[in-house]
Amino acid sequence: MHRFLLILLLATCGLAQAEAPRQIADTYAVAQGDGFKASTTRGSEFFVRKFGVSDKMPSCSTCHTTNPANTGQHVITGKSIKPLAPAANPNGLSDSAKVEKWFTRNCKEVTGRACTPGEKADFIAYLMEAH
Repeated sequence: MHRFLLILLLATCGLAQAEAPRQIADTYAVAQGDGFKASTTRGSEFFVRKFGVSDKMPSCSTCHTTNPANTGQHVITGKSIKPLAPAANPNGLSDSAKVEKWFTRNCKEVTGRACTPGEKADFIAYLMEAH
């Protein structure tokens, strides 16, 4: 009986998954140092900023649309991209290693450099607010 209750609790408990984006953002904020606090405003600005590195992918929103809760489309391959916002894609920010791999690849493509831990924390904070 106890085993059944434990399995039922684990199967229905979304808290661990719901906390993952915040935990990942908090890890980046700590890595930024100096009491850094993530900002949804800075995250939103970063999301739509045109970096000018690529004519085809000048900003994150180029592929991910101006609403990260929407399905996007890669501008070069045409491949469908799942929404970034946890409200629309609960599993998208649930694995810190995958999130870091995603940032490593996409930051370089769009900004031409690695994103700072603060930019990553801001970006995730913004995504957690998007609906």
